[in-house]
Amino acid sequence: MGWTSAVGWFLHAKMAGRARRLRDDDRWRRCTARIQASTLRTLLRHAAETEIGREAGFHEIADISDPSEVIGAYRAAVPVGDWYTVKDRVARMREQAEPDVLWPGLVKRFAQTSGTTAGDKFIPVTDEMMTSNYRASLDIFASMINRRVSLGRMTGGRCLFLGGSSDLKTDKNGIITADLSGLVTPLIRWPISAIYSPGPDIALISDWPTKIERMAQLCKDQDIRMISGMPSWGSVLMERVLEITGRATIQDVWPNLEVFVHGGVRYGPFKPRIGGLFTGSPDGDIPVRHELYPASEGFIAMQDRADDPGMRLLVDIDNFYEFVPLESVADDGSVPADVRAYTAAEAEPGVRYVVVITSCAGFWRYNIGDVVEFDDVPGDMQGAGGTGPARLRIVGRHRHFINAFGENLIVEHIESAVEAAARATGLPIGEFTASPVYPGEGRRAGLELVLECDEPSAEAVTEFTRMFDASLKSQNVDYATKRSDDLGMAPPTVTPVQRGSFHAWMASRGKLGGQHKCPRCANHRDYTEGVAGFATRRDAPR
Repeated sequence: MGWTSAVGWFLHAKMAGRARRLRDDDRWRRCTARIQASTLRTLLRHAAETEIGREAGFHEIADISDPSEVIGAYRAAVPVGDWYTVKDRVARMREQAEPDVLWPGLVKRFAQTSGTTAGDKFIPVTDEMMTSNYRASLDIFASMINRRVSLGRMTGGRCLFLGGSSDLKTDKNGIITADLSGLVTPLIRWPISAIYSPGPDIALISDWPTKIERMAQLCKDQDIRMISGMPSWGSVLMERVLEITGRATIQDVWPNLEVFVHGGVRYGPFKPRIGGLFTGSPDGDIPVRHELYPASEGFIAMQDRADDPGMRLLVDIDNFYEFVPLESVADDGSVPADVRAYTAAEAEPGVRYVVVITSCAGFWRYNIGDVVEFDDVPGDMQGAGGTGPARLRIVGRHRHFINAFGENLIVEHIESAVEAAARATGLPIGEFTASPVYPGEGRRAGLELVLECDEPSAEAVTEFTRMFDASLKSQNVDYATKRSDDLGMAPPTVTPVQRGSFHAWMASRGKLGGQHKCPRCANHRDYTEGVAGFATRRDAPR
């Protein structure tokens, strides 16, 4: 046994108590509401002397004795906002090194993220947020134990992180800007650095094609036992490793690979492709997959049960969460002042909500734009009721939808339909996006799906289209109504393109790699037509 395995066994023993704590579903059901109320009070007190704290009266609100009244007073004092409501204050913090604006003291780190709906954003990353994310990482290891993964075995080889790509930029005031992974990578220390791949030199390469090539050349000869990253980049790396080595499957290259920690995009559509790369069969898969819900604004949730898509809300890492019903949010993302927000304990399963975070980095009632549904909700402030720990699923982004003809499609519908069609046809697919097809010049109203697929036959595309359409009908009554007898909408168009087309398009926009994600749908044609400029379209029936 190598010394890194010994470190792993020590970590395993150290995490045993944390693992037991995560397994205690009844505790989380009973205590979540109180933990979240206490978190909010602590945040308010900590930031009471900041600019926003003085304006909103954080000190007075935090001194209210009843926890429910604290939450109510906070909601009355601070409206729900988004990037546009905080960007000027953030600019003062980052560009002018102004302290005590949204968070006490001078914030010296900012995560740059390029959103699909708001352009470049700069998210404060305080020391408290770094600690919060560290505590979330401990929960990842504890969850691995609960899923019968041996940390000693896993750390006997290498753990590969497909992280961010921004070089650190430090200004004259000592303010550092990078993507979140770029901020974290230099902090990796011994003994974790002994098992970490690909190392900071490669991890901080900004050009992703170069980065993937360097990573594949390095890791092909390493004993990779865990991979962490988005499924899209995981599949790209695996393909390149197989090309270099000439091996048939990733299992042949990395026989001890056991764990894939992933997030950022839905895994289902990528499962046949990754299964084929890993085992040679689209029905195969990496033995243990662990889904995360990370955001630049805070680490929100993670999977805690095998084969359960619900992710447990991380309620005890110094962030406070609220949920606004999707139907109450305006098209521009604003939330009217009279709209009620709900805590996790007040939410209802099956209702779509937009996530609002109050963070330990100084974002106060910040709408991050993600749409979620709860599978389980905790009890009230007295611990009564509830179905378990707060578990939720991401079902889309607030501004990512298709409703050109009353069809009311969201990201979850598109992803589920692509996954169902890929499973039914066995087609290994890559990235994809959907948009409306507007009538005119011989075209009828409809839907177009552009997806990467390896040399599909005309028959396979026809069957994929049929199954894609059927799945959308089964999920969405509005779409099914518009498709009745092909009157309101024509059958969808499925347009296969060469693998790599999406990444070429994203690279042309300066949005390749890191936390940049291919948008799955939009109520306009910018994405589908943008990809077309970098794609060799295949001759296939529409």
